Amino acid sequence: MTLPKADTIVSYPAGQLHGAASVLHSQRLDDGRLAVLLDATPCHPVDAGWSDQGPDRAVIRMTTGGSGSEWPVLDCVVAATDGSELYIGNDVPVRKGTEGWAFVVAHLLPADAQTVEGTKVEVSVDGDYRAALNAGHTGCHLASLALNRALARRWSKDTKADALGAPDFDAAAIASSQITEFGSVDVFRLNKSLRRKGFATEGLLEELPAITDAINATLAGWLGGNAPVRIDRDGERLTDRRNWICSLPDGEASIPCGGTHISALTELGRLTVDFTSTDDGGTMTLRMVTRARNFGGGES
Repeated sequence: MTLPKADTIVSYPAGQLHGAASVLHSQRLDDGRLAVLLDATPCHPVDAGWSDQGPDRAVIRMTTGGSGSEWPVLDCVVAATDGSELYIGNDVPVRKGTEGWAFVVAHLLPADAQTVEGTKVEVSVDGDYRAALNAGHTGCHLASLALNRALARRWSKDTKADALGAPDFDAAAIASSQITEFGSVDVFRLNKSLRRKGFATEGLLEELPAITDAINATLAGWLGGNAPVRIDRDGERLTDRRNWICSLPDGEASIPCGGTHISALTELGRLTVDFTSTDDGGTMTLRMVTRARNFGGGES
C-alpha cells in the first residue's frame, strides 16, 4: 500500500473548478465507498477540525484506464497519513502540519467506483454551488466584522482585536459556524467565561433590534465601496497558510481562512443579518443568520 508523503496540491483557493490529476492511492472503506487520493485537486474538502464550509459537489472522470468512467464525489474530506495508514475526517489523530504526516484530500466515490494508482483523471466542480458558497463565506466574514463593531462598547476589558481593530466578539463567543448557499449561520454562547473576559450581556436582548440595524448599515456601506477580495497563500499545498483579504473603507481586513470566496463585494448584491436568541441551560445563545441577496439571481 503506497500512501502520499506530501500534502495534496489544491487549486480551489485560486477559484479553480477543473483540474487534471493522477491517482496516488485508493482504498475501500468499511461502508463500501472508495477513498481516492490525488496529487492535485480543485475540490474543496470539509475539515473536521472546523467544518464551517462543507465539501464541493464534483465528479471525477477517468481519462486513462477507464474510458468513459465517471463517478460523483459523494464527499470530500481532509485526511492524513503517516505513511502506514490513512485516517479520514474525525479519525485524524494529529494537528495539521505535524512533522512526518501528509495531509491530503480524500475524494469519496460510490461503491462501484474502481481505479488504480497512476490513473489519470479529471476533476470537475459544480460552479453554481461553489459560487453560492463563495458568497456565503465572504458574507460570513463581513458579518462577523460588522458584529464586532456593533458590540464594541460592551467590552470593559482589553481583549483580542479583530482584523479591523474592534474587540473580537466573534472569536471569543463563537460556538459553531456553518456556511450555506448565499449565507451563513453563526451561533454564539454568552456564558460565564465571556462575561469574565469583560463582555456585558445585560440588556443585550433588548438592544438586538438596534444592533441588527447597526450591522446592516455597516454592511451596506462596505458593499457600496466595490472592494476587491482575494486569497493570499504561502503555497499550493493543503496545509499552507491562507488568508482572506478585503480592502474595506475602514482598512484592509485579513482573516486566516481555508475556504473559498468571491472576487469583489459587488458580487454580493445586498447583505443582511437577523438574530434569534435561546436559553441553553441557563446560558443565552445568539443565532445570527447572514443572507446575500440578488447574487447572480440567487438568494439564500
